[in-house]
Amino acid sequence: MNRGSRNSGHSDANGRRGGVNLPALRGHNEALVLDLLRGAGPVGLGRTELAARTGLTPQAVSKITARLGADGLVAEAGRAASTGGKPRTLLRLVPDARHAVGVHLDRDVLRAVRVDLAGCVVADSGGPLDFGAGPEVAVEAVVRAVARLGDPYGPPLLGVGVAAPGPLDHRAGVMGRVTGFPSWKGFPLRGVLEGRLGLPVLLDKDTNAGAAAAAGAWLRATWPDAGSDADVAAVAPVAAGAGAAAASADVGAVAGGGLAGGVPHTCVYLHVGTGLGAGLWLGGGVYRGARSAAGEFGHQVLLLDGPPCRCGARGCVEVLCLEAVARGDLPGAARIVGEAAANLVALLDVDRVLLGGRVVASAPDVFVAGVGAVLAARALDPARPVVALAGAGVAEGAAEMALTSLFGRAG
Repeated sequence: MNRGSRNSGHSDANGRRGGVNLPALRGHNEALVLDLLRGAGPVGLGRTELAARTGLTPQAVSKITARLGADGLVAEAGRAASTGGKPRTLLRLVPDARHAVGVHLDRDVLRAVRVDLAGCVVADSGGPLDFGAGPEVAVEAVVRAVARLGDPYGPPLLGVGVAAPGPLDHRAGVMGRVTGFPSWKGFPLRGVLEGRLGLPVLLDKDTNAGAAAAAGAWLRATWPDAGSDADVAAVAPVAAGAGAAAASADVGAVAGGGLAGGVPHTCVYLHVGTGLGAGLWLGGGVYRGARSAAGEFGHQVLLLDGPPCRCGARGCVEVLCLEAVARGDLPGAARIVGEAAANLVALLDVDRVLLGGRVVASAPDVFVAGVGAVLAARALDPARPVVALAGAGVAEGAAEMALTSLFGRAG
């Protein structure tokens, strides 16, 4: 059964996706229900709330949840406190019913994770990678990493998400002319990996996966703690009532995984590692652009006639920042990133600037403070965006993309 049906149903004025009571859209409606249960976290939702949020009839919701329960994807989460009638049974997603793998191909290292349906890491693997050695070497490294994470007795794998340096064609699964690595241009990485792994593969830029990971981490941070059955009864009416209904207006697509409630509507993820890039989370989902080329944050020019960048221009953010890192001036590197981020914030008016990558991880306080100080100094509006750490890595975001088929989101 295809639970990855896309572009069906309707959205209300707040952007909530709605279900359609047609047998042909069974897969879409099941994905919609699973998406909402994922957003509710371990506390879960009642069938009445599911019907209200989807626009499906209570009878349709009962049939859908029964099928999902038979597949092991949905289970009871306890009962909500009574409001005068019979206590409502709450349903929750079963995180361990299926797994997905995410792989981050960096220029000199590979990291892979296996996650459950809630996006929580259950296993990880990593090691050195010479991206410049060519596509064949990287393919073998991915195959070995997925094999190491495999569990023949564990939950089935939905697929593999692969995050790589851009530019690349997300839709076709083909690599572009990666800066500094021309041998990758035109390589059909997705198709080759699907042939080797026998699993669905989704390919995207590392920065887009980083944005997906950041949104996933944000979602999990908003979940109520289910705790004991008594706690479920106390918390559930709040989680399933007006507060959650308001939050559901922010339901968005996380490059594959559906995230509901508490996810920022607009943010940028800035990745500072062996290169610089941005993942754009706009209007509740990852924005890639018409040619999958959005987010080339590192190649905006800050210094005319500055040092040459490997992209061919001069004075790019990337070369200025990495030169500062190389000479040990991390506060200076943070200020450079901050200046470029301020340009992006002024252009896009985002709510949050989220930072990640190995350079940020080496001095997180320095980068959060440095970028924040520049944004404060250049703010055109007192309500400037929050600057924070991303909270999850690129490999986790790649795994989020691999969950697309179950939650029915556009990848």
